[in-house]
Amino acid sequence: MNKTKPSNTRYWLLAVFAIVLDQITKLAVIKNFQEYERLNIIPNFFDLTRAHNSGAAFSFLADAGGWQKFFFIGLAIVICGYLAREIVRNQFNILGKIGASMIIGGALGNVIDRFQHGHVIDYLLFYWQSWHYPAFNVADSFIVVGATLLVIDGFKNSKKETAANPKVIN
Repeated sequence: MNKTKPSNTRYWLLAVFAIVLDQITKLAVIKNFQEYERLNIIPNFFDLTRAHNSGAAFSFLADAGGWQKFFFIGLAIVICGYLAREIVRNQFNILGKIGASMIIGGALGNVIDRFQHGHVIDYLLFYWQSWHYPAFNVADSFIVVGATLLVIDGFKNSKKETAANPKVIN
């Protein structure tokens, strides 16, 4: 009997959309802002800026001497490869596939930056009075939302497995 596998095209298109949106917004920032220049959008809350981040989230390892560029590129490629394989093998439900696709798109958007510029372009800056959240970009947003969806999908699946296979205490 020939079973038809569900098409994953929409998930790959979501990843491509994330990459394209990320790169278009970064190109606009590069074209219109000097490094650390800021444009206030919502007073005392949100600015557009241009920051160069050679590290990871929150500039982790930003001053590590250059090796981190290759480490983060390699790590992103390995994670993207794993998530892509899991999508193809249908290891996720729809929510998990959406989340994995968002992570792939966001991670590859930042990988493109590391290859092109040697660092990631961040430009979304939220703050309140003297508190500042580290600047981030659209790719980072896709990664965070995607990871959240994967966690939710994991919890939903673990609850289904627990309900289907309750533990017997002797």
